[in-house]
Amino acid sequence: MRPMSGDNVPQGDPGAEPEPKDAGAPRPDAPLPGAVRPEPEPEPEQTGRQRLAAGLWPPRFSRAQLIVALLLFVLGLGLAIQVRSNSDSSAPLRGARQEDLVRILDELDGRTKRLEDEKQKLDDQRKELQSSSNQAEEARKQTLERERQLGILAGTVAAQGPGITLRITDAKGQVRSDQLLDTLQELRAAGAEAIQINGVRVVAGSYFSDEGGGVAIDGKKITQPYEFRVIGKPQDLEPALNIPGGVVQTMEKEQATVAVTRSAKIVVDALRAAKQPDYARSSSP
Repeated sequence: MRPMSGDNVPQGDPGAEPEPKDAGAPRPDAPLPGAVRPEPEPEPEQTGRQRLAAGLWPPRFSRAQLIVALLLFVLGLGLAIQVRSNSDSSAPLRGARQEDLVRILDELDGRTKRLEDEKQKLDDQRKELQSSSNQAEEARKQTLERERQLGILAGTVAAQGPGITLRITDAKGQVRSDQLLDTLQELRAAGAEAIQINGVRVVAGSYFSDEGGGVAIDGKKITQPYEFRVIGKPQDLEPALNIPGGVVQTMEKEQATVAVTRSAKIVVDALRAAKQPDYARSSSP
């Protein structure tokens, strides 16, 4: 039997996929034969400033860096406060003259010398007690001397020695108790050992108050002119009153007249009654 005309068509692989009709057609995105493919444009190179900005922002901090930054901040704050404190404390001396600064240094040297002398005296007393053949007699002498010194400080005995007289004339009544107290503190800081104001002996427990348009010391009213009798080293006492911003300048701002006189002998004879303590007792056996 002759095969049908359609039987002579070659049969392909039954499992093969049919070939698309446009398989031979060129793809739209395929390069044409002989054409050169364009290379991609290179990204613009960053400048050094741009690379630095990219490295710094956004910031990246570790925990250790944050702790170090906090410690540095606290340290800087403390240094700033210290510098400001030192600047404030030295402000009154910035406008001082050279002569005033020299007097202040001399006053500080004098205080140091007095402390050294006191230390030397105590060392000598200790050595005398240790080396004396009659320690009981030496101890008695030192006890009497110590009693006399304490009596001067307590105001129970009279005293005399070199010092100054400070006279404040307040015609307008502008000087108050706090200014007299500041004057007393300046004198004590300069080494005053005994002080008497208008017949009132001033001791460690003395107090000042304004009373009836005047000033009272330990409840006793005094009237101006206010006269301070001060025993101490005149070379230390007078400069302490004349430093810039000190007692003399403060009083003169209140239109008061201040006069300071040095003397080789100042007598402080106002006395205070010895007061027995109500509760304190000696702890010595």
